[in-house]
Amino acid sequence: MPPEQVVTLGRAVLKEVAVLIAPILATAVVVSLAINIVQVLTSIQETTISTVPRLLACAGAIFLLLPWIVRNLGYFTVQMLSNFSQYVR
Repeated sequence: MPPEQVVTLGRAVLKEVAVLIAPILATAVVVSLAINIVQVLTSIQETTISTVPRLLACAGAIFLLLPWIVRNLGYFTVQMLSNFSQYVR
């Protein structure tokens, strides 16, 4: 397999990962920002107060987005395997 194809395949995989993980990261950022604002206003600097809600929000986002993630991964896999002959040469 030529290096150009490896780079193209790697780029496609990284792009797909970025698209799938972006909503979960956005959820974590929004929840972290909200919790940090509350902590600054109340002067409470407890670590578990910021960690537990962020983990719960990320778990909820994963739970809600799981059908979309599986559908996109399935589409990506079918697309890669249908064009696999160009990588085998």
